[in-house]
Formats: sequence, structure tokens, C-alpha cells
Amino acid sequence: MSGIIGKKIGMTSIYSADGRSVACTVIEAGPCVVTQVKNEGTDGYTAVQLAFGERKEKNTPKALKGHFAKANTTPKRDVVEFRNFREEFEGQVALGNEIVVGDVFKEGDFVDAVGTSKGKGFQGVVKRHGFGGVGQATHGQHNRLRAPGSVGGASYPARVFKGTRMAGRTGGDRVTVINLRVMKVVPEKNLIVISGSIPGAKNSTVILEK
Repeated sequence: MSGIIGKKIGMTSIYSADGRSVACTVIEAGPCVVTQVKNEGTDGYTAVQLAFGERKEKNTPKALKGHFAKANTTPKRDVVEFRNFREEFEGQVALGNEIVVGDVFKEGDFVDAVGTSKGKGFQGVVKRHGFGGVGQATHGQHNRLRAPGSVGGASYPARVFKGTRMAGRTGGDRVTVINLRVMKVVPEKNLIVISGSIPGAKNSTVILEK
């Protein structure tokens, strides 16, 4: 599966061919540097490791400095491995080569986007799971409007089952959105415009897979 690493710029809307206004996400995708090429003989599987985004040298561990030096590139912030990179990239994925967005995607392609959703902290069951609360605001239900209700049994099972939906930390999870259409590619600015929303805040890292 081929792909590229990028940074979420924000959202906009563009008009499709049939005149509809489509909400889109703009991503600065690449250029990415090939920092490792894995093969069946030495690693047991085929994969290409790409790196994206600059990183201060003083904040880079020595092991990573040596890893990036092998690829003749500066320290990078994000490193992602893509298994089974497309065959047409066979000659292009040599160590130290650059992969740009125009090499991987074109207008009309469908992609899967992987990002980290916005963290929302500790939330109750109404916000976290969409509960409707307990009862109405009458008959003395003054403090139960957003409560979860009963969660356990009495003498049996005498415990709360694992996986019961309760309040807790929300967001900050790895989320994949599949089958998003590429609406536009601007190779000279390393931009790709994708229909729909992609998880994460502005400037967060996004992985695009094909």
C-alpha cells in the first residue's frame, strides 16, 4: 500500500463538476524522504519507510541521527512505514530519494486518511456515548438529566460488566477515515485537497494511504 505523510492545514470548500459545494480538507503532503527500504531477504517483508517534517538536531537521539545520516538527510519529525509500496515506485524508492504528493496521488483517487482525533478530556456519558440522560426534568429528577443510570446488578452478578459504557477520557485516539476522494492536487505547493473531514487539529500529522 503506497502513501505519504502530511500536515493538516485546514478546511475549505470547492465546487465539484456537477456544481455541488463540497467540504474539503487541505493537507500539505510531503515532500517525504525515503529513510529505509525493507525487503524479504533481510527483514521478512517488503516496506518503505518515509520521513516528514523537520526536527531540531539537539532534540534528536543519536541513534536516529545516524539513521537519518544514512539517508543523507536532516533529522525528521515523523517516520512512517508503508508496506507493499506500489510496483511502479520500484526504482524511485531508493534510500535518500524524495517522494512528493504528485508521485503518489492524482485527482479522482480514493484515499484512506489516518490521524489523531482532538482530545476532549474527561467527559460524561451524554457527550462520550450519546446517552439521553435519565427520565425528564419532572418528578424530582433535579440532578439526573445527564446521568448514566444504573450500571450494575444486585446480588447477581454483583459486579459491573467489563466494557460498560461510562464517563471517561474522550478523543486523542488514532482514527482512520476510508474512501475519501482526492478533489485536487497542487504539486508545486505540495498540497492535496480531499473531500470530507479528517481527524485532528490544524498542523497535526496525517497519513494518507492508497
